[in-house]
Amino acid sequence: MADLTLQATEYVVCHSLPRSPASSCLLHSSSGRLAAPLLKRLSLSTSKLNSLAIGLRQIAASSQDSVGRVLRRTRIAKNLELEQVTVPIGVLLVIFESRPDCLPQVAALAIASGNGLLLKGGKEASHSNRILHLLTQEALSIHGVKEAVQLVNTREEVEDLCRLDKMIDLIIPRGSSQLVRDIQKAAKGIPVMGHSEGICHMYVDSEASVDKATRLVRDSKCEYPAACNALETLLIHRDLLRTPLFDQIIDMLRVEQVKIHAGPKFASYLTFSPSEVKSLRTEYGDLELCIEVVDSVQEAIDHIHKYGSSHTDVIVTENEKTAEFFLQHVDSACVFWNASTRFSDGYRFGLGAEVGISTSRIHARGPVGLEGLLTTKWLLRGQDHVVSDFSEHGSLKYLHENLPVPQRNTN
Repeated sequence: MADLTLQATEYVVCHSLPRSPASSCLLHSSSGRLAAPLLKRLSLSTSKLNSLAIGLRQIAASSQDSVGRVLRRTRIAKNLELEQVTVPIGVLLVIFESRPDCLPQVAALAIASGNGLLLKGGKEASHSNRILHLLTQEALSIHGVKEAVQLVNTREEVEDLCRLDKMIDLIIPRGSSQLVRDIQKAAKGIPVMGHSEGICHMYVDSEASVDKATRLVRDSKCEYPAACNALETLLIHRDLLRTPLFDQIIDMLRVEQVKIHAGPKFASYLTFSPSEVKSLRTEYGDLELCIEVVDSVQEAIDHIHKYGSSHTDVIVTENEKTAEFFLQHVDSACVFWNASTRFSDGYRFGLGAEVGISTSRIHARGPVGLEGLLTTKWLLRGQDHVVSDFSEHGSLKYLHENLPVPQRNTN
């Protein structure tokens, strides 16, 4: 499995890297004008492809012994041994947004975890997706498994697939909360691992560092505002209003041309007039940001639980006790202290890539990499053992001894 993954991903990487500046974006065309954040997601620049190549090779390197790995061994009784081992989930249906680099990432994760894969990408990236899918199939054909990754072309096909509960084992929709709800409604008996919207918060505490806060807000909001892990709501402690820290953050946002939306409490403190927020639960996906005022870390946590999407939330503070309180009490997939929201990513976590960021609490949560696409089964090896032998009057007794687990091959 590891050799197949490594060879297949290297093939896709080598054939995807642009040969000239003119080919920095694969065959995408559109007759209409597209918004700047969408165009950025569609772009396959040299730097983006280089990062993609590194991630794919990380997946290939980490895939050794991923399937069939022994997690636990127990001696139930004499000559009766139990193992828990990893196995693929089965056939995955992944519906992803208009980001063509998702296709080779998700395909690599599926190959590495031994799963079959059906992919439906955004229509804006249809040409790029088609070329990348052909490259993936060429790589897999070397190993005789060309059909393991298939492309779904229309929304109608997705609706039909959602009814095939005997053939599809897991659906992973990546995109808006409305998309997730639509897929959950359409799925007939198929589990859905939801990657909902990214309404990410950053709470700047009264004991935050001026320079750290400004730097973290800038990176979280401005580095790539179209990403699902970009900052959407900034919570400011009331004591920071009209302080150098607050002024520096506002000045930075103005320089970066970020449109500010005022929350209800924040609006009452203002000497300038940003647009009033329409909803405190908004994913802007652009250079726009909601700012709201809170009186304490507890109020910040309450706000996040009420208006957030359980994606990624951050506290900026120099007080370790306050930070730990926030880390332990915010119920999101990713919770950070003095770090940008943009670290919420499979590649940056060292997973190589992600099939999505799960905001649910069941199965995998947060960036879902190779491990999140595996499940387990139990293997029991005995010699004519029956339960009645362990009854009150039986001849055998349970031992339940933990046995050594074979070390994972990391070479």
